[in-house]
Amino acid sequence: MTELQSFGLRLVDPSAGAASRRGGAGPSDHKAVTVDGHTIMVPVHTSTAWNSPFTAQAPDAMGNSTITRGTIPIASIRFPKQPRFTKMQTFDGVPYSHIATLHGSDVLATTVLQTCIRYESRKKTCQFCAIGQSLAAGRTIARKTPEQLAEVARAAVLLDGVKHMVLTTGTPNATDRGAQILCESAFAIKAAVDIPIQGQCEPPDDDQWFHRMKAAGIDTLGMHLEAVTPSVREKIMPGKASVPISRYMSAFEAAVGVFGRGQVSTYILAGLGDTREAILDICDQLLALGVYPFVVPFVPISGTPLEDHPAPTPEFMTSILEPLGQRVAAADLRSSDIKAGCGKCGACSSLSVYES
Repeated sequence: MTELQSFGLRLVDPSAGAASRRGGAGPSDHKAVTVDGHTIMVPVHTSTAWNSPFTAQAPDAMGNSTITRGTIPIASIRFPKQPRFTKMQTFDGVPYSHIATLHGSDVLATTVLQTCIRYESRKKTCQFCAIGQSLAAGRTIARKTPEQLAEVARAAVLLDGVKHMVLTTGTPNATDRGAQILCESAFAIKAAVDIPIQGQCEPPDDDQWFHRMKAAGIDTLGMHLEAVTPSVREKIMPGKASVPISRYMSAFEAAVGVFGRGQVSTYILAGLGDTREAILDICDQLLALGVYPFVVPFVPISGTPLEDHPAPTPEFMTSILEPLGQRVAAADLRSSDIKAGCGKCGACSSLSVYES
């Protein structure tokens, strides 16, 4: 799994399984693949994937496929099926696929606000982010209303058995940083369907927002560091780096007091320039606070300033994930205990495999 996520995967049949995702906020240019019962997101649209030593053969009628390295079969995989909810449209005529997408095998994910104050400025943009790409390509809409999100979430649960939901957002301002939008969205969704929700945003300026998000129906919270060394943060994401790591740490502590141990997480992209030691050091600090450190391999997305940046090697990822998995288990903060969100899904990293 670690090798697949580093090298990517070539597809004999690109249409196999659920539709892959190009551009957009968060992880992208992936396709969901199930290996030994564990669904992971594997890069398929990146330059690394095009040169991958691994090839997925065309699946049979049951969705079963074989991965080969050269001509040698090395693993059997499955492709999760295209969800049924994506064939529908909202009452106001917007395709459900423009409102939310399936991540992994049973997670509904959406970017509530598909614009960001960081992305609009070349001097401030996160160089790995493609939040504007899917909007420019007409595959989504700029703002998903609470009513639209509630409608799609209910359909995804009823038609496809979706188990939990991720609400992320572009950063709209330098104050609540999207917390208000998440509150409005979660409240409407929970009124329509009983589904655990993770909200994701930068740390708001006022810790009271954590109480408001919890009251609105958000079960878990993600505040994503991405990079952990100040010099790397300033180089890779100059706008977001204006919120210092010290603020993230104080926000984590406050948020854990509201959501509970293990129900607050952060996303760390390994391969942007942080050393193994720097990543593991901050993960130790996060675990001590009760925060789940979801470390994933960086995926260079086409059309971004970092599209030619190399993906981390499997050896580098293993050197982090193996000891981190042991530390996560020792801290009793396993992904399986998270109520909702990226850490619970675990598809963008093989970390959860190392926890056992």
